[in-house]
Amino acid sequence: MTATIKAGDTALRLPIDGVLRTHVLGEPGPWRRPGSPITSRIAYAAAHVVPKATADSSPGAPADLDWDITLAYRHELWSYGLGVADAMDTAQRGMGLDWAATRELIARSGREAAAVGGLLSCGAGTDQLAIADLPAGAAGLAAITDAYRSQIEVVREAGAQVILMASRALATVAESPADYLSVYGTLLAEADRPVILHWLGEMFDPALRGYWGSTDIDSATATFRELVETHADKVDGVKVSLLDAGHEVALRRALPAGVRLYTGDDFNYPELIIGDEAGHSDALLGIFAAIYPAASTALQELDAGDSARAHEILASTQELGRHIFAAPTYYYKTGIAFLSWLNGHQPGFAMVNGLASGRSVGHLCELFVLADRAGLLADPALAAARMRTYLALNGVDG
Repeated sequence: MTATIKAGDTALRLPIDGVLRTHVLGEPGPWRRPGSPITSRIAYAAAHVVPKATADSSPGAPADLDWDITLAYRHELWSYGLGVADAMDTAQRGMGLDWAATRELIARSGREAAAVGGLLSCGAGTDQLAIADLPAGAAGLAAITDAYRSQIEVVREAGAQVILMASRALATVAESPADYLSVYGTLLAEADRPVILHWLGEMFDPALRGYWGSTDIDSATATFRELVETHADKVDGVKVSLLDAGHEVALRRALPAGVRLYTGDDFNYPELIIGDEAGHSDALLGIFAAIYPAASTALQELDAGDSARAHEILASTQELGRHIFAAPTYYYKTGIAFLSWLNGHQPGFAMVNGLASGRSVGHLCELFVLADRAGLLADPALAAARMRTYLALNGVDG
């Protein structure tokens, strides 16, 4: 039974629409951990990382992580029956998490996953390369392929499934769709087990504009489909992060039999995960790192055959998801870390590369309200106390 909340502990004044208004927190949602593995969908939460409290987290400094807290968050996700997608863009790949820290993160997460039987997939990319030093043409493509190979081996050694991440280096060097097909085709031919392909849209990373050789979505999709169809036996699934539900459904229906669509649509995930008479998407979502108690409960309802209740739960979090991933979308990690701090999963609101400054006071105040409305503040009194601290530090009397 949930303890009664004292309004005096959970009432505070927030700057809403430029005016200080009193907000009283409600009760946490009726979320629960599963008693058995979730089977209706394969669902990953893409997890963030937490720096040491005393780390130099200024922009450009090497990542210095608090490993105990970072890994404890992964155990929290596993405890709710979700898989962990690690070393992805949510973990600030390309936004402060350097390759040395990433490599250690993959190894440590692999050991923790093995210890508890947790589902783990990790990103393999090319971010150890200095793009400015890459040669053009075939030599550059060969260097990119080798960089992918090196990271794939790290993920394999950790015992995790490989997620082939989009590559800024490839987006820079490739001159045609054929260059993408050549690099990815080589890697897939060498794969000893099926991988997940990740198509990350430019709203998440502007450096990936024109991925798959075209800024035209239909042309890029045709190249992507050609790759998947040619190597279907080496592709477990595709993660598509374009925030376009119609495109995702059409692609999902066109995929070869046995190839999953892992939605990366942090706006439209309820309808995509629930699906329709023609199928559904599985999930590999950054928003699941923020809403994991509700997401897990919804999937448990799906397991029980109650798709209406599952949709109701997921839809209750959708406004929060759209806010966290609002433009500029690549700063969504700031909201996930802020909610983690509010819920007591890290001692301070700090992020690698100074990214805690990526969202405004107003944005994070609205996030606080939306998280409350979604029942995702597990300890309202703690969340209110931390929010008051944040407001005070930013010159707001809450």
